[in-house]
Amino acid sequence: MTGKERVTRTIRRQPTDQMPIYGWVNNGDFQKKVEAKYGSIAGFHDKYEFDMYHLFPPSGPFKAKRHTHKDTFYDDALPVIEFTDPDDLPYELAKPDMERNAGRFIYAQTPGCFECMNGVWGIENHLAYLILHTDQVRELYQQLAQWTVKYVNNLLDLGVDMIHISDDWGSQSGMLFSTELWWDLVYPYHKTVAGAVKERGAFLSLHCDGNCTAVLDDICDIGYDVLHPYQESAGMDYGLYFEKYKDNFLIHGGLDVQTTIGFGDYERLEREIRRVYGLFKNHGLLFCTTHMIQPHCTLEEAEFAYDLIYQLIRG
Repeated sequence: MTGKERVTRTIRRQPTDQMPIYGWVNNGDFQKKVEAKYGSIAGFHDKYEFDMYHLFPPSGPFKAKRHTHKDTFYDDALPVIEFTDPDDLPYELAKPDMERNAGRFIYAQTPGCFECMNGVWGIENHLAYLILHTDQVRELYQQLAQWTVKYVNNLLDLGVDMIHISDDWGSQSGMLFSTELWWDLVYPYHKTVAGAVKERGAFLSLHCDGNCTAVLDDICDIGYDVLHPYQESAGMDYGLYFEKYKDNFLIHGGLDVQTTIGFGDYERLEREIRRVYGLFKNHGLLFCTTHMIQPHCTLEEAEFAYDLIYQLIRG
């Protein structure tokens, strides 16, 4: 069974031979450690027979860096944002990665409305704008949704298997802003993009750091097949998942970069990997890091973790 077949069947709740494995290791200084030993990130992927590939397509929705206003606060009116043409981006640059990972399940990073604009305004300013400039933010999110619909259709035309929308709404204890604002501003964006993905018959994944328990019902309503990471270290409860959501979406995660890997505590690391594997081995999990492995993690610790994961899953 190929990685693509294994992941596809897991998401569909169909029998598979093994739990899928992946790890987010392409991150700055940690990536350099991997490349120094393995020659490339691909070498690490191949050693542990990763079933998935996380594609980061080139370019994004905004025309110029001059639209970055993190150091300026606007209390009157927000500046005009100029969008790129989603039909005129260099998608061909993604083809070599897709060809090399043809046997794997390929999911493509896609901008979410909240996280995307944090990069332009800065998160503190953005949170204020949700209240001070609600109408302008809503209009901008709607424009971004239409841009993203074209963008994801182009990615699906390339042959990706899943659209992966990255939109961090959570803190360590709950949502960064009220559920009322989320419903008014964020939900319509995601519902629009999800509709376009589902119309193409593709899978849909959400990356949301922090605790998003308050909107899990709505994540189901939108139609997400996969949630990454479902962050236990931010207070999200696996018990609640099994009780209420296990038939709605699959968890992509399990190896926590905030509390578990990268701290030199090998006993805890092994205990947590075995615990999570035991919880999900009969229920379906895309076993992955909860985010990119952080620079302070040694390569030896990452290898220890994935040697154990490989042993448990590949047998």
